[in-house]
Amino acid sequence: MQGLINTPRQDIYVEYIDLSVAIENGLPSDPPFMIPEISYIDHREGAREMSGIFEGLEPLRDLPDGKGWAVEKVSLTTHTGTHMDAPYHYAPVMDRSTKERDAWTIDRIPLEWCVGHLVVLDLADMPDGYVVVPSDIDKALDRLDYQLRPGDIVCAHTAASIYWESSEYLSRGCGIGREATLHILRQGVRVVGTDAWSWDAPFTHTGRRWKESLAKGRPDPGIIWEGHFAGIEMSYCQMEKLTNLDKVPPLGATIYCFPVKIKDASAGWVRAVAAVRRD
Repeated sequence: MQGLINTPRQDIYVEYIDLSVAIENGLPSDPPFMIPEISYIDHREGAREMSGIFEGLEPLRDLPDGKGWAVEKVSLTTHTGTHMDAPYHYAPVMDRSTKERDAWTIDRIPLEWCVGHLVVLDLADMPDGYVVVPSDIDKALDRLDYQLRPGDIVCAHTAASIYWESSEYLSRGCGIGREATLHILRQGVRVVGTDAWSWDAPFTHTGRRWKESLAKGRPDPGIIWEGHFAGIEMSYCQMEKLTNLDKVPPLGATIYCFPVKIKDASAGWVRAVAAVRRD
């Protein structure tokens, strides 16, 4: 989609790139308990519903072409599809590194966090299950010749996105480790995102590493959900299940990612959109 910018030059356009996946029935890209269920009520059924509300209404006589409204009933979690996690998802507290306070739910996220300069880090060459460390972040930024600024929104383009709509998606892509997450946050970033299922490494890979540590008699709980748990130290939000990050310039676009306002919830669905200026 394109829209004309309010500018004296009429040859400057903004291209809007959809970074959100669609919520649909039957996709194996989530664990079974998270797969959405959508019931569709078509216009014919809608006409019958309207007949129950408006006494004496005869659809064929009184409605355009005998048809009424279309409605859908949806059953899903707040973490279905492209969504934003609030600090409350990670723990009941946040900002322990400065002054600990109760973690924000998604309805308390500052709106100014949800629009900013988009920085896309190309991590697609990282192996599935790899845990990104601070030096990996710095190398990706060096390739862009860029230093993060407060208010930037940093998104990781991984190898996972091409597997969306398949069960392989759950085990694909790298994850962002605790120290790498904190490294990003210390530079003033408050919202991050990934096109993988999780900001952390896929559970299949982390689970294998956990079992290996148990077998050695040295269980390492620090590897479990480490990127998420970084939110205990510094508050931040993360988007998961993004798409089309490979279609956005790594620098220069503006991202809009306002979450749906759900009272006291750990996450909210997001229609994330990148606005790219095209001369």
